[in-house]
Amino acid sequence: MKRLLFGTMLLALVVVVPIPTMARVDIRVSIPLPPPIVFAAPPELIVIPETYVYVAPDIDVDFYFWNGWWWRFWEGRWYRSRYYNRGWGYYSNVPSFYFDIDPGWRGYYRDRNWYGHRWDYERIPHHRLQKSWSSWEKNRYWERQKTWGVESYRPRPQPQRQELRQQRQQQYQQRPEVQRHQQQRQQQQKQPQVRKPQGQQQRQPQVQQPRQQPQERVQQPQRKEQRPQVQQPQRSRPRGKPEGMDAEHRR
Repeated sequence: MKRLLFGTMLLALVVVVPIPTMARVDIRVSIPLPPPIVFAAPPELIVIPETYVYVAPDIDVDFYFWNGWWWRFWEGRWYRSRYYNRGWGYYSNVPSFYFDIDPGWRGYYRDRNWYGHRWDYERIPHHRLQKSWSSWEKNRYWERQKTWGVESYRPRPQPQRQELRQQRQQQYQQRPEVQRHQQQRQQQQKQPQVRKPQGQQQRQPQVQQPRQQPQERVQQPQRKEQRPQVQQPQRSRPRGKPEGMDAEHRR
């Protein structure tokens, strides 16, 4: 009997009390997360010349470290995390460093040659990178002290670097996986998204009724009740007798 009573009370609360999570309807396309990369140990990285972008040369996927974040490119989408082996989240744009990266850097790495100059790159342990990446960029460490390990290094003129960026942007947009992802985003934007406020239900606006003017009270004249005056009857005196006669008579 107690269970039945408790169930009835619970059902009544569900019906009466609005549930915030049921008040919102949001239709979205789910973005899958990339498969994990298994590392036997924290990865060692190298810095790409003319950038402060670090890459992991020992794996076959696009895996970068830049500006305090780890970055991954997978199936036309970008992901980032504060950790190299977990915590990935979808990133809706292309990171700004990407078009400064030469797509052929792996071949230059294998040949130890950067645009015709010997490239004595330095492998950087994970703990050292985490400790120093910010100060390196702030103090321009790689270009002033190390010249990125490139012999007789001479920086390319800015117009040439800008032209290379534009070429890489065009090549990036032509990649089939990137085009598929862009189509998915366009379809997502076309889908209707209905959102209702969470928590309390929206109150209906109250229509204010016009105020009624106070009715004037007409003061009725008060009528005073006039009571009829009752006249006391006067004693009649016998005619022909003077006033003192009575007294003497009673003596």
